[in-house]
Amino acid sequence: MLVACDVYRPAAIKQLQVVGGQLNIPVFANENSKDVVKIAKQAIDVAISKLNDVVILDTAGRLHIDEELMTELKNVKASVKPHEILLVVDSMTGQDAVNVATSFNEELGIDGVVLTKLDGDTRGGAAISVKKVTGRPIKFAATGEKLSDIEVFHPDRMASRILGMGDVLSIIEKAEESFDLEEAEKLEKQMKQKKELDLDDYLSQLRQIKKMGSFSSLLKMIPGMNQLKDVKVDDKEFVRIEAIISSMTKEERSNPRLLNGNRRVRIARGSGTSVPEINKFMKSFEMTQKMMKKMKDEKNLKKMMKGINPNDLKGLMK
Repeated sequence: MLVACDVYRPAAIKQLQVVGGQLNIPVFANENSKDVVKIAKQAIDVAISKLNDVVILDTAGRLHIDEELMTELKNVKASVKPHEILLVVDSMTGQDAVNVATSFNEELGIDGVVLTKLDGDTRGGAAISVKKVTGRPIKFAATGEKLSDIEVFHPDRMASRILGMGDVLSIIEKAEESFDLEEAEKLEKQMKQKKELDLDDYLSQLRQIKKMGSFSSLLKMIPGMNQLKDVKVDDKEFVRIEAIISSMTKEERSNPRLLNGNRRVRIARGSGTSVPEINKFMKSFEMTQKMMKKMKDEKNLKKMMKGINPNDLKGLMK
């Protein structure tokens, strides 16, 4: 159960209720009271009566120099005796994040830290500093605005990201969590039976990958990609691709060669895009088709593998 203990910020309670609704988690709120200690006690009683096994008190953000609000937190701690106190810190604030973590740990005694906005490699310094000065572990990290963008913090993986070595393990975990195994096996069988990839297959693969999160965040986990500053991925582009394919008939998706000029004009109108955008997508799709066809051919695959430097592979696996 989530508990709305932020009684100061406008719409904070409503915001928590929306998040709870999206996650299918009950939210306790008492909008008629400003007494945070009272609200926390009421919430615990309700949680016990409803047999909730986890209760999260969402308290208001505050400056570490605000003595009145810090006293409020101490009173909440004394009254409900929480098993764990987690401090949420904005990693973009740099050294100030370290100062906040230090003060809260000294005044309140925290058990761990949650770092937000950690989607930039250079912000890893905040993680190192916060852990060093507080001696408390960083338990979670948020790398985006979506609910799926919060993850368990792994120090070794963050170190790899900072050093430009990527984070392949996190990609694998995201794939295992997101991919529909039955759908993947079905797609694999279809691919073996077909001579080439069609647009239905392409759309299925696209939707599977989208479940893993934003493409820009996935790219940062690939070894070496953070060094390519010119590589930019617009996640909206994949929404347009989905609209384009969805605007085609089943016959057109299974046989893209049917897409003549008139058909492309119709698809552009149906997807809210333009003919040049469709032409650009189809060109990239045809390249993907050729690549997939080569990969199906065992002889071609061996030729491709010959061009790979073993030392490069060793570097990626270190």
